Amino acid sequence: MIEPTRIIAIRHGETTWNVDTRIQGRLDIPLNATGRVQAARMARALRHEPIAAVYASDLVRAWETAEYLGRAHGLPVNAETGLRERGFGDFEGKTFAEIEALLPDQSMRWRKRDPEFAPAGGESLVDLNRRVVEAVERLAARHPGELIAVVGHGGVMDVLYRAATRLHIQAPRTWTLGNAAINRLLWTPQGFSLVGWADTQHLDDESLDDGLFAAGPAVAGAGT
Repeated sequence: MIEPTRIIAIRHGETTWNVDTRIQGRLDIPLNATGRVQAARMARALRHEPIAAVYASDLVRAWETAEYLGRAHGLPVNAETGLRERGFGDFEGKTFAEIEALLPDQSMRWRKRDPEFAPAGGESLVDLNRRVVEAVERLAARHPGELIAVVGHGGVMDVLYRAATRLHIQAPRTWTLGNAAINRLLWTPQGFSLVGWADTQHLDDESLDDGLFAAGPAVAGAGT
């Protein structure tokens, strides 16, 4: 019997493009001031967790978020491209309203969660789902009986929630994908299961701010 791997899954902190409802996709948008506070509070809240390894998307908003967690535990952040956000191609850089106005047919397929639809130059939900599940399963299989952290994006969190709850890729979303929220899962070779989702209590706790705002990573990593 393989012991389950415990997983803490975290979406990156807030960016200005999150606030503007602008699609980031693979574009490298950094955290804003609020996002850095969120990342610091998340890391501080998890400082006593026995995290064995931290993995993150190499896109800067996720990497910055993961660096706070790495510093809190004295761990390197390991780059994992399988944790990148969905590639949105021609949608990237546009707001939701702009996509609806400029690309109405594509916008409709996107909003209906057409599994096979991919914006020009982008990635379909089917491809995103396969990429994320394969990546996190591979990471989890390295750490039986341990706790790992994976830091990614909204699309990545959505895939993991669906995988853990056995929801269809096209089912309407009824759960939140909060910036720097703490989400917990278990993995065994039989798949994922959900332990807890969207814990944001730490984001309002100003007592968690001390000591985690130093510039730069505490340990060497492979971020961009």
